[in-house]
Amino acid sequence: MRTILALVRGGTLAAAADDLSVTYTTVARRVQRAEEQLGRALFERRPEGYLPMQEARDLATAAARMEAEEHQIMRQLTGRDQSLSGPLVLTAPQLLIQSHLAPLITEFCDQYPDIELTVRATNEILDLTRREADLAIRISASPGDTLVGHRLCDQRNGCFATAPLAAAAAADPQAVLNWVVYAAYDSPPQSAQKHYPNFHIRARFDDMSSMVAAARAGLGAVRMPLFLARDLPDLVPLPQVAPQDYAPIWVLSHRDLLQSKKAQVLKDALRRYFRAHQSEFFDLPAQM
Repeated sequence: MRTILALVRGGTLAAAADDLSVTYTTVARRVQRAEEQLGRALFERRPEGYLPMQEARDLATAAARMEAEEHQIMRQLTGRDQSLSGPLVLTAPQLLIQSHLAPLITEFCDQYPDIELTVRATNEILDLTRREADLAIRISASPGDTLVGHRLCDQRNGCFATAPLAAAAAADPQAVLNWVVYAAYDSPPQSAQKHYPNFHIRARFDDMSSMVAAARAGLGAVRMPLFLARDLPDLVPLPQVAPQDYAPIWVLSHRDLLQSKKAQVLKDALRRYFRAHQSEFFDLPAQM
């Protein structure tokens, strides 16, 4: 039933296999075995994937209820755990780990050697209800109301470029200014267009680290959070463009984990760290 649920959700053998951490041939064998036991087909095989029939959807609905109950009781058991040992899973954006959280994680692991910390470095929104992680650090203006959250710090972003590009823009604000932007964006930030109205998008990226690398290579100006720019001396603020408010940083957990001692000590460490480093996320460095 778990395999059928994964295939109904994913639509393909590959997606179901990834969800279950098995091979796609294993998924295919399990589905075939289930169909043989039931004496009927559960999926219509099509070139684009597996189309579930009503029987498969009914089984998936029942399996989803069982899965939800399993996750609930496991969250509750984890939440009652008052020990400072055993597994704990944190998810956070990769760039935030790289630029700031690695020293904090090291200090935490030194202080609590019996806690088996796993860090999932990803920008994907992992499902805390399904126990894909115990705690999540997210950058969001609205992290939602289904989880318990603490606002770690506010932050701002700014527009940056190489020194020659920034100097050229300041010397002639009406000249065409090259930019690198996120793939979904059609134009640079409005705050920059007020001062540099003529722009050219030289490239679009779907990843911030790639955008920063392109900007450092001189491809164009880029907007990024201030905490990333602090360690990039080869990029300078675009003249006349003031930093803008950006989505704050939160730590989130499921309410069932409120009493978990392991989760609580990590939350406390995160709160202390971000209180001490708030200026790095909100203010431009003095040398900039």
